[in-house]
Amino acid sequence: MASVDAVLAQGPPAHNLAAGLSALRSSVLHSGIPSTSDGTSDSRIYIWLTLLNATPLRTDAYLDLVRQGASPAYAKIRNDTFRTLTTDPLYRRKVTENSLTRVLNAIAWKLHDANEARVNGWMSPPTLGVPRSLADAGEWHSPASGGTSRHTRGSVTGTEGSEAGDAGAGGGVGYVQGMNVMAAPFMYVAKSEAEAFAGFERFITVECPAYVRGSMEGVHKGLALVDRLLELLDPQLSAHLLSKGMKAEIYGFASVLTMCACTPPLPEVLLLWDFLFAYGSHLNLLCIVAQLVMMRDQLLSSASPKPNFTPLRAKKVIEYTVDFARRVPDDLYREMLAHAK
Repeated sequence: MASVDAVLAQGPPAHNLAAGLSALRSSVLHSGIPSTSDGTSDSRIYIWLTLLNATPLRTDAYLDLVRQGASPAYAKIRNDTFRTLTTDPLYRRKVTENSLTRVLNAIAWKLHDANEARVNGWMSPPTLGVPRSLADAGEWHSPASGGTSRHTRGSVTGTEGSEAGDAGAGGGVGYVQGMNVMAAPFMYVAKSEAEAFAGFERFITVECPAYVRGSMEGVHKGLALVDRLLELLDPQLSAHLLSKGMKAEIYGFASVLTMCACTPPLPEVLLLWDFLFAYGSHLNLLCIVAQLVMMRDQLLSSASPKPNFTPLRAKKVIEYTVDFARRVPDDLYREMLAHAK
């Protein structure tokens, strides 16, 4: 029987991993990243950046993007940030709405400039040196001003009706609703906004760019794959859910889009992301199937099954996912690998 590492490495993440990184991946899987009960770890952000092969970013480069002011997606960002993980006291204690807004706005500028260069065939500088007007952008806080969240309520769970954001008609990567939740774990584990920016920007542009295109085509492909994977791995549960009209697009959109970051508690999300960054974010699809199988008795006994993924139990989910990965045919596994690119 093939080793766990060999199975999961059928299709490695988009970045190439040398021997040292292979050892790191195995360590993450078998030993975990040392952290406290609230997910605090001195090393986690650096391990994530290493696994993602994120290029070191000068703080000045991040500040240049912040100084550009409000991006074209700024209003959408401000409409999302106050909703982010509102029921999680650990997150709210550490991350302010203003800091998340700055990082997402900087991301929006970076993606906007890259999309303009792609569409127009020229490379624009990352900044113009002169901040754009904020006259119509509403309240803005510079990195030095700090500040706390204006208000927090509700939650963001990325829906099919979300706006195309800053992606544009050309289909480029841009800001879409739900990216606030995707960025939240980076904000929580990073030591600085620049570190969070570097990791998150690498993640969405290399690991799952099709999730943040205007059409969110990768998310829809992922949802279809969840249905197929469940049918393969648990035909009885799959048939029961489908007979009740419960396709993955009904219950799984947020879990696919956010890599399960929408499912509390946050420390469990961090453990799951350790695994996903080590072996590839495509495995999130199997993580969703694992959560369904973990609640199969409850779902099968219900005439109106409604999957509820809370609370996340990362170690158990990872155990199921590793087992499931051995059972997925190569052609279907390749589709998993490609769906978010």
